[in-house]
Amino acid sequence: MKVLQTLSRLYIPDLNSVLEFYEELSGTPAAMRFEIPQIGLELAQIGDILLIAGSEEAMKPFRSTRATFLVDSLDEFRAYLEEKGAEIIRGPDKVPTGRNMTVRHPDGSVIEYVEHSKKG
Repeated sequence: MKVLQTLSRLYIPDLNSVLEFYEELSGTPAAMRFEIPQIGLELAQIGDILLIAGSEEAMKPFRSTRATFLVDSLDEFRAYLEEKGAEIIRGPDKVPTGRNMTVRHPDGSVIEYVEHSKKG
């Protein structure tokens, strides 16, 4: 059970208008970019930044989430977090990159956990 990467989340109105800025700022191209049309969001990961774009209405249910933890085993983290008194708010659900869940930690912090699908 390991957190592989922690992503800072930035909520923006339009991905196209800022993608190049963040790629140049970090010196790296977007590692991934995808849309989730059923909820009206578009996401891109650049280094340790997760850009989340959409209307204020579409982003509203997600704004309280402060970070995204990429993990090696969502199931192991779920068991551990529940044992430690965390509350599973959403998920686990299938997402374009694998599976995710949103968790409220005992201190009140809301964190998204994501396990990427194995490629191959």
